[in-house]
Formats: sequence, structure tokens, C-alpha cells
Amino acid sequence: MEHHLNQQIAPDVKLGKGVRIYGFTNLYGCEIGDDVKIGTFVEIQKGVRVGNRCKISSHTFICEGVTLEEEVFIGHNVTFINDLYPRATNADGQLKTEQEWTCEPTLIKRGASSARAPPCCVESPSVNLPWSAPGA
Repeated sequence: MEHHLNQQIAPDVKLGKGVRIYGFTNLYGCEIGDDVKIGTFVEIQKGVRVGNRCKISSHTFICEGVTLEEEVFIGHNVTFINDLYPRATNADGQLKTEQEWTCEPTLIKRGASSARAPPCCVESPSVNLPWSAPGA
């Protein structure tokens, strides 16, 4: 693994061979495949699986429930969500706990590319993005 300053990589992270992780990253409880490149200012949460030969560009947030198959490109500043109805509090006005929401899975298929979306758009939960050819 190529090492840079200011990385926060928890002991429970499984890293494949030839992984390159740049500075100001935060990884915990995830699995990273072989020959993956992870840019600066990226967070990857628990339960995320990243396939071999993926490229994750800077300023990206990949939350629990996301799976990237092999050879996926994630562009700069892509943010995933995993909750169809995100709310801070429950009906009683108390802060919601992890037990009060359902983690919605997102699967990004082999060879897919995901670029920065306009501010009104995010990667939707429960969506499987298919393979796409460059320029498609």
C-alpha cells in the first residue's frame, strides 16, 4: 500500500494488494479490492465493498450499504446516501438511533462511471447502476 500523511485507516479495514490511498482519508470497517486508487478527502464507511481496479476521486463519501463492483470510476465529490427518508428525529422528537432506520443498499455495477451530480441530485439508494461505455 502506498502511504500518505493524515490517513485514518481503522484496523478492521481489509486492503487488497497494490492499493493507493492519498491523504486526509477516513476508512473503517470496509473491504477494498486489489489495485484500487482512493483520492484525497474520501470517507468510506463500515460494510462498504470496493471491487478490484476501482478509482475513487477526491472529496467522495461512500456510506454503509454501497457496493462497487470491479473497474468502477467514482468522480470527484460524489456522495452516496443509504436512507430513503432521512430524518434527524423520530415521531417523539428524539434523535434517531441506528435501529430506527433501514440501510438501503446501492450496487454500482462493473465498469460503471459516476460523476458529480448537480446539488439537487445524489446517488439514490436501491439503485443498481449498470455497466456503461465511455461517452454513453
